[in-house]
Formats: sequence, structure tokens, C-alpha cells
Amino acid sequence: MMEENRQLLHEIAVQCEKGDADAVRSLTVEALEHCSAESILNQGLMSGMECIGVKFKNNEVFIPEVLIAARAMKAGMAVLKPRLAEARVASKGKILMGTVKGDLHDIGKNIVSMLLQGAGFEVVDMGTDVGVETIIQMIRETEPQILGLSALLTTTMICMEDVIKGLEKAGLRDRIKVIIGGAPITQAYADEIGADGYAPDAAVSVDLVRGLLASV
Repeated sequence: MMEENRQLLHEIAVQCEKGDADAVRSLTVEALEHCSAESILNQGLMSGMECIGVKFKNNEVFIPEVLIAARAMKAGMAVLKPRLAEARVASKGKILMGTVKGDLHDIGKNIVSMLLQGAGFEVVDMGTDVGVETIIQMIRETEPQILGLSALLTTTMICMEDVIKGLEKAGLRDRIKVIIGGAPITQAYADEIGADGYAPDAAVSVDLVRGLLASV
């Protein structure tokens, strides 16, 4: 790859990390004239999001910075997606995400989704207040490898167990890994209900997902 192209991809990563959506969009358009869609994704957008993810994990940046960086990444992805489809660039895995029934909180779930997308995973977001039947239907429709469940209330965290029991009843439990997270959730609770993984915060979720997919 020519030095000019490397510099262009580096600049996409830098502006993505800074959260400059307009710059990322225009740089992505420019880069498509010289670079492959896959290289722009991996060495530009994902590289920038990986940097912000590491800083978030180390408490060097906080939620607002992650949200702004994710917005910039989405601006670049909007330009890149048609080319990625043409090139048939495969995602690293598909994750189905949702906040459980009775709970309308979504900030934590959204940040996890953004960090996962930035790491190259395809994320299907079901939103909030998602019941067992809807989750089972979405698993059948989208065929993800991992189901991520979020809850912020102690009164709704029990719904996570209902989901796992529902998956067992539907004969789907062996087909999918279940990870859980949220303020009241602990590793002990994850073990108790039979979840495959627990992330104490959004920054850990990417490593958790990578580890689970590597073991499949």
C-alpha cells in the first residue's frame, strides 16, 4: 500500500477517535478512490474505534466521547456499507442485543453495541422492553452466535433467567451463547442462571465476545 494511502487510513482512524463525523465521511469518500473497502474498515474506522475502546477501558475517556466516536464511525459506515456488501466482507460474528422485558434503559446496551460494531461485529439491536417470545423469534430470524441481555433494575434482572429457560424450552440454548450485563448484575448471578458470560462494564464486553466466539 502506498504511503499516501496509509496516511489517509490513519487520518480516518484519528478523526473517528476524535468524533468528527463530517471529516470521517469525506475522508471515507476520498479513500474509496484509492483503497479497498475492507482496508478502510479495518485500518480506518475499526482502528479508531479500537483506540477509543481501549481509552474507555482505561478510564481515559468517558461515555460522551464513546458516543461521539461511534457517531463518526456510523458516518463512515454509511458511505462504506454498499462497497462492503459488493466485496462480501464478512463480519467477525453476529450479536443480538436487547434490554429485557419491563426495562427501558438503553445507554449501557447502546455503548456495548457501538463498541462491538467498532470491533467488526454485526450487531442486531432489538431495543428495550424485549420479551422472551420476541427474543426467540429474533434468534430464529437472524441466527446470531451471541445474545446480549441488559438490565438496570433489580426487578427486571430476573427476566434474564426467563429468557434462558425460554431458549431451553424452544430447543435453542445449545445454538447460542448468552452474555448479560447491567448495574445490578454480578458474575454470581450469571453463574446462577446459566449465562455463558458476564461483562461488568461495556469496555470488557468486546473481549468477552471475542473469547466466546473463539471457543465455538
